[in-house]
Amino acid sequence: MKIDAFCHLIPRRYAERLAALGQTAAAANIRTRVAGIPSLVDLDLRFRQMDEFGEDYRQIISLPAPPPEDLGEPPVSREFARLGNEEMAELVRRHPDRFAGFVAALPMNDPEGAVQEIDRACNELGALGVQVYTHVNGHPPDEPRFEPVYARMAELDRMIWVHPSRNASWADYPTERRSKYEIWWVFGWEYDTAVFMSRLVFSGVLERHPGLKVLVHHGGSLVPHFAGRVGPGWDQLGSRTPPDQREDVAHYPLSKRPIEYFRMFYADTAMFGAGHAVRCVIDFFGVDHVLFASDSPFDPEKGPGYIRATIANIEQLGLSDTDRQRIYEGNARRLLRLDPTPASAP
Repeated sequence: MKIDAFCHLIPRRYAERLAALGQTAAAANIRTRVAGIPSLVDLDLRFRQMDEFGEDYRQIISLPAPPPEDLGEPPVSREFARLGNEEMAELVRRHPDRFAGFVAALPMNDPEGAVQEIDRACNELGALGVQVYTHVNGHPPDEPRFEPVYARMAELDRMIWVHPSRNASWADYPTERRSKYEIWWVFGWEYDTAVFMSRLVFSGVLERHPGLKVLVHHGGSLVPHFAGRVGPGWDQLGSRTPPDQREDVAHYPLSKRPIEYFRMFYADTAMFGAGHAVRCVIDFFGVDHVLFASDSPFDPEKGPGYIRATIANIEQLGLSDTDRQRIYEGNARRLLRLDPTPASAP
C-alpha cells in the first residue's frame, strides 16, 4: 500500500464559507485555487485521478493555504478550523478506501483555542495530527505563547505537519516592495521552512520535547542539501560574532550538536520529480524518518502528475523492498498509529 502523507483538499462547505468572506484576499485566493485546480473540491474527479495508482493508494488530507489565522481575528480563525476539521473527518469516515486520515487545521493566532482544537480534533474527530505554518501572521514559531501547542502535541504523541506560508509581499531585497517571478514560492518557501526548523532547534523546543514528531514538507526544505553548513557550520555558532551582536546568537542550552536536532525532524518525498533530491533527503534523515508524499494536486496536471513522478523517483533509487515499504506505508502506520487495514465504508 502507498499512503500519501501530504495531500491537500478543500471540503465543499469549507470552500463555500471561505468564498462568502466577500472581497477579501483570502476569498480571492480560494476562488483562484478552486477554479484552477478543480480536484481540490471535486471528489469525483479526484477519485478518477487516484484510480491510476490502484486500489492500494490512499491519501492523508489537509487543507491548503491560507491558514485559518490569515482569515481573520481569533473568532473567525476558530470557526474555519472547526469547520474544516469536521468536514475532513466526515470525508475520511465516508471514504476510508480513499483517505487514510486527515490533518487538523489550527487557529494559531489564538494559542489557547489551538490547544482546545488539538484536543477536539485528535480525541473526538480522529485527526492523525495537526498542520501548522512556518509563521503566524508574520510572527516566529518559537514565541513563548506557542509553547503549549508543542507541549500538547508531544503529550498526545501526535504528528505536526509543517507547511510554508511566505507570499509575494515578502520582497527578495530590502529595496523592493514585492517578490518577483514567484521567487517567494520556488525558493522562499524552502527558506522559510528551514528558518522554522532552526527556530525550533535553537529555542529548545526539541530539547524540551525530544519525542515531538514534526513532519517537514518538501523533503525537509534546505536542510539535507546544506548539511555541511548545518553541521560543521553551526558547530561554530558565535565564534565569529562581534561582541555587540552576542544576543543574536544566544540560544536555549542544547545537549547535542545542532545537526542532531535537525535529524530529529521527519521529512516527506514531495520533491516534484527530482529523484536526486529524494535520495539526499533519505541520506540525511534516514529511511525511518521519511514518509511518501506527493503534494497532490498542485502539479501541472492538477492532480496525478506529482504522485506519478514521486513513485517513479522512489522506484528508481535502488532501495530494498523493506526500505520502500517503510517509506510508502510502514513509517506512516508506525508514526501515525494507523490501523493495519482501512475499515470499510458503512
